[in-house]
Amino acid sequence: MNFHLLLIAIAIPAYLLGSVNGSIIASMCFYRKDIREYGSGNPGLTNFYRVFGKGGALLVILIDAAKTILPVLLSGWLLGRFVDPDMVMFGRLFAGMFVLLGTCYPVFYKFKGGRGVLVEGTILIIVDWRLALIAWGVFIIITLVTRYVSLASILGAASFPVAQAIIGIGGWRELIAASLCAILIIARHHPNIGRLVKGEESKINFSRKKEEE
Repeated sequence: MNFHLLLIAIAIPAYLLGSVNGSIIASMCFYRKDIREYGSGNPGLTNFYRVFGKGGALLVILIDAAKTILPVLLSGWLLGRFVDPDMVMFGRLFAGMFVLLGTCYPVFYKFKGGRGVLVEGTILIIVDWRLALIAWGVFIIITLVTRYVSLASILGAASFPVAQAIIGIGGWRELIAASLCAILIIARHHPNIGRLVKGEESKINFSRKKEEE
């Protein structure tokens, strides 16, 4: 099977699946409201939680996890089966990269999507438990200490390729794919970075109850 054609066959459906937005679907199903019209306007899990609370958050997580797991696992199997058994990890990262691209710039929502943090976290769990442990560990610790989810997301994303390079997991293809995923996550947080610098970024309130709209 032609390697480049296979990559195209993986990239397109992965991107389209990534364009499915769990926060928008959950807000419409549970509250008959569009999350993009509330809070920061970002259709991601953090804004969903700030606006609606815990109700419906599980559906957001399930949708975003499911849309990631299917193409990532399938891509790893396809490249491992038809190209090279050593390309399973690259296949998973490659598909994950396009799921992430669809999440951040969804074709179904005028290319205005979320930050992709939950998607990247799911990719990490599938790719390698050590990378997942490090990145999720950084995310959780920074969130608990600072209560800035955006800062935790940025540092967690940055730790992905750094940890991969230090531990020596995969080769140059895998490192490039991981780096592109991290760059995309960080780039999507550029408004948050500006607010963090100015001291205007909102903190997450773990004891927060659902707002009455």
